Amino acid sequence: MAAEKGTPTPIERHQLGDLVLARKEALRLSYEKLAERCIDPQTGERTVKSSWLHRIATRLPVQAPGVDQLRGMAAGMQVPLRTVQDAAASQFFGLDSVYSPDENVRTMVHRYEDLSPEDQRKVLALIEAFRNS
Repeated sequence: MAAEKGTPTPIERHQLGDLVLARKEALRLSYEKLAERCIDPQTGERTVKSSWLHRIATRLPVQAPGVDQLRGMAAGMQVPLRTVQDAAASQFFGLDSVYSPDENVRTMVHRYEDLSPEDQRKVLALIEAFRNS
């Protein structure tokens, strides 16, 4: 079915896959070794399979990860949890993380980069209002 007139074409996003690939290369690990390190610190369980990591890194379809998988991936890739959360939210839901200047407040905005500069300023003002309250 063709997109309706005036409906924007969805943009493919690959932030989480790109993060997996970058960290795999930086840590000099195979997909299997990386998967072995993806242990949820709360449950002690391995959270992802090497085949899932390979599929997401090579831009093949995968199911969106759950919270336990994100925690495990953050641990395994040695990055902050919010880095993995931000990448997953962007890739799977089209949400962009927008932070206050001091990074104490974060909001998720659907396709923030597509907003007009004026609307982006409004989002930042709203974040600042929450930070100050």
